[in-house]
Amino acid sequence: MKKKEKPGAQFRTVENKRLISALYILLRISVVMVLIAQVLNGNFENVMLCVLTLILFTLPSLIERRLKIDLPDTLEIVILLFIYSAEILGEIRAFYVIFPFWDTVLHTLNGFLCAAIGFSLIDLLNRSKKFTFSLSPLYVAVVSFCFSMTVGVLWEFFECAMDQFFFLDMQKDTVIPAISSVLLDPAGGNHPQLINGIRDVIIVYGDGTQQALGVGGYLDIGLLDTMEDLFVNFIGATVFSLVGYCYIKRRGQGKFARRFIPRILEDADSNSSEKEKP
Repeated sequence: MKKKEKPGAQFRTVENKRLISALYILLRISVVMVLIAQVLNGNFENVMLCVLTLILFTLPSLIERRLKIDLPDTLEIVILLFIYSAEILGEIRAFYVIFPFWDTVLHTLNGFLCAAIGFSLIDLLNRSKKFTFSLSPLYVAVVSFCFSMTVGVLWEFFECAMDQFFFLDMQKDTVIPAISSVLLDPAGGNHPQLINGIRDVIIVYGDGTQQALGVGGYLDIGLLDTMEDLFVNFIGATVFSLVGYCYIKRRGQGKFARRFIPRILEDADSNSSEKEKP
């Protein structure tokens, strides 16, 4: 007699999930400990970040069940570590301030992951039996690239809105020694005037008092940080788009790309049954 499968067994991946389960448990325990510490410290903003992190941890399994797909182990692990690195380490543990490269690395990884997600959405439709169209590898690669860049731009819109309305400083400032602006043209024309060798910024308050910041240059309010984030997002998106293009051109033979591209459960079951044949 055929052994009856447990509920939800059809949503299990073919590969071993023990590592992911162990990682998920460790990360969740860590987040709960941080949450308790933030409650005791009375920092309820960080408490909400911890709750958000726990909710985000459930998304991979939820997506697998709702869409009936198999997320590769590597993709799932990277997503969990990305969420933990961004919310717990980056925001609560202030890694964004302690390590200047932390934000750059995460934005690069975000561009890569979003390109993988965009690629997967199109590729799953392309391979589905419910649809009759077939898209070229170049088209799928371009769509995945555009999807990743769009997500990156929307995130920068979100950061700008948070800075403007709630003064959270999500778009970190950059100290630069020189600026050029047409507003400084003494003739009131359109000729940019260069100011070089800036060493300090002085703030004049409404009551006439002044404060020298001592930052060592002009304080750029988020512009260069935004452009750097978009540029590294561009790099990550480009890398995966090229990988995905080669993956389709070689008809799924690329081992690296397969670690980031979800599979339809029917395809996964057929592949496993073929391997079991003598």
